Amino acid sequence: MLAASIFEVANILRVKQLTQHQCLSAESALSKAFGLLGKRWSAVVLGTLGAGGPTGFRELSRTVGGISDSVLSDRLTELTQAGLVTRTVVEGPPISVTYALSERGAALMPAFEQISTWAQEHL
Repeated sequence: MLAASIFEVANILRVKQLTQHQCLSAESALSKAFGLLGKRWSAVVLGTLGAGGPTGFRELSRTVGGISDSVLSDRLTELTQAGLVTRTVVEGPPISVTYALSERGAALMPAFEQISTWAQEHL
């Protein structure tokens, strides 16, 4: 009877350690995600690209509204480097650059919808 109790306690402790490890891993992942997505305008730019498809810089700037060209450029660079946005350059006069969500960026849209729903209900 005592051996069974020790075994059960060992299993509970093992599960607790896994849970702690999983929590630390999730905390690290969330910290990375919000480090990028929590920057001002990042989520707005991603949401705009998600709703409108491939968009040029000028059109994106007009659609977002209130964002400076330098901040928009910085956010697009960061989001492109993170693999959430693709940048396509079409040569020829004039040179055309469009931005679109990558597969990784598009995978965020359901999460953004859930956050939006939560915010409408709770904030």
